[in-house]
Amino acid sequence: MFDTKFAIVLREDLAVWQKLNVTAFLTSGIIAEKPGIIGEVYRDADGNVYNPLSIQPVIVLSADEKTIGTIHRRALEREVKTSLYVEEMFATGHDAANREVFALFGPDDAKVVGIALHADKKIADKITKGAKMHP
Repeated sequence: MFDTKFAIVLREDLAVWQKLNVTAFLTSGIIAEKPGIIGEVYRDADGNVYNPLSIQPVIVLSADEKTIGTIHRRALEREVKTSLYVEEMFATGHDAANREVFALFGPDDAKVVGIALHADKKIADKITKGAKMHP
């Protein structure tokens, strides 16, 4: 139904709260970059209005540390802009601190715990190869 894929890959050894936190942050990054992915507001039977949601499903995958590093490199090689969350960001408490700690690492030494992308389906599948559906 969609020519694109919205995929999030989480490092499989994270605690549940970390997986949820990283998923929320990564999703916000994709939506900020691609606002067209958001649909119309929702209205219930009583006329209450709710926030709009993504127009397409978000696929959540998991991978080990090595595979998620490979996925990161593939995205960079294909020049697919991603949302990225590194392990050290768990120790910060706000956006400026997140960006500060993020800037300390490059692709070769970043401890990636989550990556999200929205790209052509075939390209997204090639980039995320090796990750599995999150249980």
